[in-house]
Amino acid sequence: MPSDKRRSEQEKLDRIVAEARSNRQQREQGYREQALKIYPWICARCGREFQGKKLRELTVHHKDHNHDNNPPDGSNWELLCLYCHDNEHSRYLVEEWYEEATPNGEQEPPATHKPFADLKTLLKDEK
Repeated sequence: MPSDKRRSEQEKLDRIVAEARSNRQQREQGYREQALKIYPWICARCGREFQGKKLRELTVHHKDHNHDNNPPDGSNWELLCLYCHDNEHSRYLVEEWYEEATPNGEQEPPATHKPFADLKTLLKDEK
């Protein structure tokens, strides 16, 4: 009986190890693992270097903001630290907001009215 239990536990461990290896291979084929193989482990914005446990703070940013666009050469990716990545997405959201605020992306012309243009003349008149 103990050998049956031991064999069952060993089979369970073997399945877990096989599943872990399969998951690892899938991850390595994912864009993050590919990007980490292609690019140096440095934030493209602030220049901070990453190693060891801190490597998890380095993220893959899609330059065109399309997470489905993952060319194998990595041309749509850049490695950014968490902080720079958040900043980049915040800037993108602000840009989108301003485009909505100004239809067709056109900016209103600057004000042409100059309220103090005649101030000197007005002050002379009071004297």
